[in-house]
Amino acid sequence: MAKIIGISGGSASGKSTFSKKLVGLFEKDHKVKLIGMDWHYKKAEDRPHVPSHISGIYYTDDNSPDSIDFEAFHKAIDDALCEGNDIIILEGLFVLSDEYIKDRLDLKVFVDCLPDERIVRRLRRNTGWGMSFDEVSSVYLDMVRFRHDMYVEPYKWTADIIVNGSGNTDKVCEMIYKNFN
Repeated sequence: MAKIIGISGGSASGKSTFSKKLVGLFEKDHKVKLIGMDWHYKKAEDRPHVPSHISGIYYTDDNSPDSIDFEAFHKAIDDALCEGNDIIILEGLFVLSDEYIKDRLDLKVFVDCLPDERIVRRLRRNTGWGMSFDEVSSVYLDMVRFRHDMYVEPYKWTADIIVNGSGNTDKVCEMIYKNFN
């Protein structure tokens, strides 16, 4: 039976980096499947478009659970279970907040990182995608930080392990790997 690891945390906290490290360890001797929640966003026109309570500017609210096609994400989990994977790693903002997902997890991980570091990481990442400094910072200050407090941070305390996303996570990955072997 497959073991399922869920990895959550704030935007730009290091979830993807941590997940990829785990995949790298496990794939040496296990059949591993990584399923990213980012791959299951609804079409842009089907995501919530809401005004910021700070500026009144309307944004596509990618940091709300209502932006995720959970039906498709759940199906991806079920498909991965049927494919004979030994380890399934689920990574995304809302992995710990969805009951269907949480009920299947053998290990719940929250990658924690201070907000100032997360915004710097978002700025680097998103400006690399062609967004301007003002676009990235406005979205973060108007929406992302509040959505984090509403939809991500409260589930931190449901995790089995809280990982320092600002530090070296090699030892934690090794511990998880050894525990699942």
